[in-house]
Amino acid sequence: MSGRTRDWLKFGVLVVLAFVFGLAFASAFRLPARGEAATRSFTPQERSPVPIPKARPAADLGEAFVAVAEHVKPAVVFIQSERRERASARRLPPGFEDFFQMPRRPQVEQGSGSGFIVSADGYILTNNHVVQGANRVRVRLLDNRTFAATIVGTDPATDVAVIKIEATNLPVAHMGNADSTRIGEWVLAIGNPMGEAFTFTVTAGIVSAKGRLLAALAQNRYAIQDFIQTDAAINPGNSGGPLVNVRGDVIGINAAIASETGFYSGYGFAIPINLARTVMTQIIATGHVERAVIGVSIRDASEEDAEAVGLPEIRGVTVRSYTSDDSPAAQAGIQPGDVIVAVDGQRVEYVGQLQQRIGFKKPGEIVQVTVMRGRGERKTVAVKLAAAPDQESEQLASDNGLRRRQATPTEGVLGISVQPLTQEDARDPRLRSVVRAGGGLIVTEVSPDGPAYQRLVDVNTGGPDIILKVNGTTTRTREAFRTAMAQVKKGEIVTLSILRRSPDGWVGDVVRIRIP
Repeated sequence: MSGRTRDWLKFGVLVVLAFVFGLAFASAFRLPARGEAATRSFTPQERSPVPIPKARPAADLGEAFVAVAEHVKPAVVFIQSERRERASARRLPPGFEDFFQMPRRPQVEQGSGSGFIVSADGYILTNNHVVQGANRVRVRLLDNRTFAATIVGTDPATDVAVIKIEATNLPVAHMGNADSTRIGEWVLAIGNPMGEAFTFTVTAGIVSAKGRLLAALAQNRYAIQDFIQTDAAINPGNSGGPLVNVRGDVIGINAAIASETGFYSGYGFAIPINLARTVMTQIIATGHVERAVIGVSIRDASEEDAEAVGLPEIRGVTVRSYTSDDSPAAQAGIQPGDVIVAVDGQRVEYVGQLQQRIGFKKPGEIVQVTVMRGRGERKTVAVKLAAAPDQESEQLASDNGLRRRQATPTEGVLGISVQPLTQEDARDPRLRSVVRAGGGLIVTEVSPDGPAYQRLVDVNTGGPDIILKVNGTTTRTREAFRTAMAQVKKGEIVTLSILRRSPDGWVGDVVRIRIP
C-alpha cells in the first residue's frame, strides 16, 4: 500500500469518527433536527381534553322522553274558565225608556289553560292568570272525565293558584327540586297549547337559563320573579302546565313566553317549583299567602355598585330606598346604596333570590342581613320583618309643574341640567316632605354625550328624576351640586340618591355613574 493510499484511509477514518462523535454529542443534549425544530416552533401546545361524561345514545334518551311523558301526562289537566260580566243596557232615544226595556245579557269571557294534580284527593296547581276572576272553572283529565273545580286561593305576586276537584285516587305529579336543576338539562313541557285542539301536548327542550326577571309581568312591587327559561315549545294554553326533567320530576310551572307575535319564538319561562310549593302550602292551609318584607326598594347590583362597596365579584342586591317611613330596614340601620350579600348566612346573588329568602318567612321574625357599603365595610344587622301591605296606598304624583320647566346649561362632567324644586311642587303629596326638608334638584335635561345618558331621565324621557344627594351630601341647590361634584375625580364612581317616577308613584333609588 502506498503512502498516498494510507493517508486517504486515515482521513476517512477521522471523518467517520467525527460524525459518530457529533451524533453522540447531539443526542446527549437532545438537540432537535432542523425539520423537527421548525415544526415545534410553530405548533401550539395543546391541553389535555377536559373529560366529558359519555353521552347516552339517542335511542335511550328517546325512550326516557317516552317514559316521562307516559308517567306524567295522567296527572296533567285541561282547565276551562269562564268570567261573566253584566252587559250595560242598549241606549235608547230620550223618552223611549218607559216603553222599551232592553234585556241585559251577561257577557261571558272564556279561557283555557293547564294544570297538574299534586294530591290524590284533587288539589291542582296552576297559574293565577288561568283562573283569576273566574266565575266557573271546569277540569278535564287525560281519561276524559270532567269535574267542576273550586278556586282554593291565588297569589298574583307569584302567579300561582290552587284549585280543587272532588275526586279520589287521582294520579299525582311528583315535585322535584328546581334549585338543583342545571342549565343545559333536558326538560319536557306538557300542557294544552291553543286550547281544545291540542290538549295534552308534549314538547322537549333544555333549561336555557335560571333566575330570569320579566319586569313587564310584575303586577306590584311585591311580585316575586325567578323564572326558569327553556326552549321547549310553550304557547298560549300551556300556562299552568308542568315543566318536567328526564327523571319525571316537576321543576316548574310553565307561565309565560317572550314573543313579538304572541306565539312560540323559542323563549319560554316557568315558575320554579320550590317557589310554587311554598305558595301552595300556604294557600291550602289558610286560603291566602302572608308575605314578609324588610321595607326596601331593590335592584340587582351593577358593576359600579360592586366596585363602590368593595365586592370582588358583581353579585348581590342594591338597596335603592325605603318603602315607608317605618321601614324595618331603616330601623335596623340598612342604608340606601348598601348591597345585600347574605341573609341568615346564605349568599344572595340576585333580586328574586332575596325576595324568596325574605318573603316566605313570618312577619315579626328576625333575620340577619349582611350588607356591603362604601370602602369595603361589611356589616350584619338584625332586621325584624314586617307584613307586606295588602294594597298600595301611594298615589301617582302630578308632573304638570315639573314638565313646565325649561332646560338650563348642563352641569359639569355628568352632562345634565338641573333646577331646584319650588313651593309649587309641594302640592304633590309625595314631594311635600322633600320640599319642606329643603328640596332637591330636578333633572331637566340629559345630554346624550354625557355619562348620565340612559342612567338618569329628564322631563322628555319619562321622568324627571330628582337628585337629593351626591355621595351622601345633600344637594338642595345647584351650587351645592357643583361643589359636591367637584370632589369627584376622573375615573371614580359618583353615587346619586334620587327620587324616580314609577307605577307606584315617586320612589327612592340609587344611581352610580363612573366619571370619564
